[in-house]
Order: sequence, then structure tokens, then C-alpha cells
Amino acid sequence: MAAQCVTKVELTIACTNLLDKDVGSKSDPLCVLLQNTSGQQWYEVDRTERVKNSLNPKFAKKFLIDYYFELVQKLKFGIYDIDNKTFDLNDDDFLGELECTLGQIVSSRTLTKPLVLKNGRPAGRGSITITAEEVKDNRVVVLEVEARKLDNKVFKIFFGKSDPYLEFHKQTGDGNWVMVHRTEVIKNNLNPVWRPFKISLNSLCYSDMDKSIKVVECYDYDSDGSHDLIGSFQTTMSKLKEASRSSPVEFECINEKKRQKKKNYKNSGIVSVKHCEIIVECTFLDYIMGGCQLNFTVGIDFTGSNGPPNSPDSLHYLSPNGVNEYLTAIWSVGMVIQDYDTDKMFPAFGFGAQIPPSFQVSHEFPLNFNPSNPFCNGIQGIVDAYRACLPQVKLYGPTNFSPIINHVARFAAAATQQQTASQYFILLIITDGVITDLDQTRTAIVNASKLPMSIIIVGVGGADFDAMEFLDGDNGVLRSSSGEPAVRDIVQFVPFRKFQNSSKEALAQCVLAEVPQQVVNYFSTYKLQPPKNPAA
Repeated sequence: MAAQCVTKVELTIACTNLLDKDVGSKSDPLCVLLQNTSGQQWYEVDRTERVKNSLNPKFAKKFLIDYYFELVQKLKFGIYDIDNKTFDLNDDDFLGELECTLGQIVSSRTLTKPLVLKNGRPAGRGSITITAEEVKDNRVVVLEVEARKLDNKVFKIFFGKSDPYLEFHKQTGDGNWVMVHRTEVIKNNLNPVWRPFKISLNSLCYSDMDKSIKVVECYDYDSDGSHDLIGSFQTTMSKLKEASRSSPVEFECINEKKRQKKKNYKNSGIVSVKHCEIIVECTFLDYIMGGCQLNFTVGIDFTGSNGPPNSPDSLHYLSPNGVNEYLTAIWSVGMVIQDYDTDKMFPAFGFGAQIPPSFQVSHEFPLNFNPSNPFCNGIQGIVDAYRACLPQVKLYGPTNFSPIINHVARFAAAATQQQTASQYFILLIITDGVITDLDQTRTAIVNASKLPMSIIIVGVGGADFDAMEFLDGDNGVLRSSSGEPAVRDIVQFVPFRKFQNSSKEALAQCVLAEVPQQVVNYFSTYKLQPPKNPAA
């Protein structure tokens, strides 16, 4: 599974029209930031400086906080009038607070809300404005590299030619070298041309144009892992930047052991950098803060293998507190996604049930039974529609995914008519069993991989989910039944049973971890920019 998408966000705080608690002067406000990411106690992250005698403070101190798309990061901003030198805020006048999520802030870029008291009632006056900026260097180096006259390793003189690949290493502060990129292997070729590739400037050289890069260790690949060094050289980003297709920058590939042994040794080949360009690549937050909307759709499995809903053994059985695994999955994922959709109206569908009035089997029916308007108002609306739908349908089968995938794909295809990165679609499928239309689903996913769309599958119950793991492309490229490969990995599968004893946040964190990179990959591949300039 992909690593968590984490970046730094800088929050700037300002207040207007605060309560005046001082006599003979104005309040001396300070803002304290508290965080709650696990449903436990609030803890203090940081606090600003105190601004003396101001009811409209603009705090100079910024809050720097890690941003995770996969988590609902609950924040609380408390405003206090500071009249003493103690660190404890309990002896200071409370002017009001705002509780929100970091997702709400970054999706709006600037969030302005009235302050409230600790009991939730309006503070009477005063508002807070929070502005978010991503702290980043999102420059990327695009390289085109080839080589010629590489040494052929002795064994392969008799059995073919070397299979070369390149490795790029950067030097850490303690002097060690760390690999930051490896190219593909070019089989049986002493004059290889590697595919163009990208490396983040920070990863390559800490964004330092003059920092040494051990570009290239050029290796002869061996399947047993005993790769043979052909040669290497060092350079800097400043030197690489001189490369152009009309005037490549060339380096001698040196094998030190050979040079020490052979008097007439010149080199072990030439590595030629044909093109080197530094570009600014949008991040996930650039798209979100630039106006991209995440459209969330839910598909729920109503096949007979779930068991009768009125039986305590059924996966659709509602416990005394009104929940089951389906609802837990909806809440977990939906609570994160909802912050990134302005109207918070979510389509919700069922599949695999006989539905009223004719009780024909349907693999794509709205939970509210309104085909012209399948939208539910917020995550609670999806939950309410599910609970109302459950006693009205007859669980049946089979388990077909392709109709609902194709349904969402039609909307995603329509969004491609826009020339900006304005919309991205996320489909959550919750299912209990083995998929029936595997070939059609593979084709639907391959087609959807060309669209602004991701698919999350949560498997509930104890069934065999091997087919679901197959659809998740982590272990290789998914292909349609005709052999067409997916252009992107857009499926993430998670069995719910792994999270039965974990928090809702843990499930959301796992299933959404790959979404930010999927969003970036799609929009960068098609060179689509955010609707608004996030830096404007």
C-alpha cells in the first residue's frame, strides 16, 4: 500500500470584532490550537503570540501542522484575553473558539466563522479567519538519458550483452549516499535509451543546485540480484541543467577497479543527458485549494449471501445501537470525503436486490428509489436512506460490480470535457462476497483508469476476497479480459475484518491513503491545472 500522503500546512490566524474584556483598554488576545485525531482528549499543538490592545488581531506566529488526507483531523482554535504571565489559560478570559477539521480549511483555503462559547452558543461577537498555505517545494526534474558503448560484462560476452540500468543517489548530511531513483532495465543493449523520468528536486539534491549527485551508478542487471557495476560518475543539478537535445551533457562512466588495473583504461561508456528540465508539478493540495471537487458515490451490496436483515447473523442486521459493518464503512470514509464536496449531496446506490414495485433484480438502484435524483444530503442522508431502503428490498444476487462502476464512469467521462482539474470521482463499494461479473468488472476498471476516478472496495464479513485483491493493482497491472492494461492503479481493496477492533479513523486512513496520489497522477498525466491558481 502507498505511504501516507503527508505534507506541511501553514495556518495564519486573524480575528475581528472580539469581545473586550479589559477595563480602560482593549483585550490582549492569543490563539491556542488544539488537535484531536483519535476521538480521545484534545491536546495543545501550539499557540500564537499575544497581541496587545487589539480586538482585530492578525497573529504573526503561524501554525505548522502535518496534513493527512486520509484522516479527519479535528482542530479547535481558542481565543483568550491574556492579562498575566502564567502559561495556564484557565485564569485568562475566554473570548470564544472554533472547532472544525483541517480538511474544511484546506478545501476553502480561507475559512471565516463566528466564534462560539464552550457550550456551543454564539460568543455574542467576534469571528476568526484561518488561511491555509501548503509548505512545499513542488519542483520536479524531468530527465531523458541514454548511454553508448557501455562495457559488456565478461560472462555476457559469450551469452549476449549487458542489461543496463541507472541509479541516482544523493548525499545526506552525514555523508552517506541514499538512492533516490532507479530506471528501468534495458535488456541486452550496450547503447540503451531509457524512458523519460521524473524525480522531485528535493529528493534529488535537497533543492540545492550545487549539491553533489552520485548520478549514476550504471549497473548490469542480473536476475539473481548480483548486479555488476559498469561505472559511475558525480555531477550537480547545475551541470545537468545545461543539457538540451541539441547539445547533450555527457559524462564518462568510470569503473574505479578497472581504472586501477588497466593502464590504458579510458572509461566504461558514455552516459548522455539529452534533456533536463525543472518543472513545477501540482500537489494534491494544489488541486484541492485550487477548486477541485471530490465527488463521492456509495454502492452497497444487497445480495442474498448477506443473510436476512432481521437475523442477528446477517451483515445487514442493525445492532441495538443502530450500526453494522456497512454503516461503519460509510461513516468512516464519508466523514473524510465530505469536507471536499461543497454541496455535500452524495449519490447512493444498491445492487443485487429485488426492488419494489415489480421486485425485478437490479444492480444499480438508488437507495432513495428516485432514479432522477439519487442524491442524499450528507453522510447522514446516506445512512438514513440505507436504513429506510433495507426493509423494502429482497436480498438476491448475483454480485455484479460493473453496472455501478460504469454508472460513475459516465459522470467522470463527462467531467473530462472540462479543460481544468475541476472534478474527481470516488466510488466506495461495500460488499460481502465473491464477485460474479469479474471479466466485465475488469474491463470497467480498465476503462475507468483513463478517467478522473478512484474505486475503494471494502469487504465485509468473512468471505474469500482473493478476487478483490486481484482487482487492486498493487501486485501488478490489472488487465481487461481482452488484455488491455489499466493506465493507472485506481482500486484500493480493504477487508473490514482487519479493522473490527480499530477506530473508524484507522479504516479511513487505510482505504483513502492512495487517493491523493491517484488524483495527482491523473491530472498531471493529462496536464490539467486547477480551476483557480492556489497561490493567487
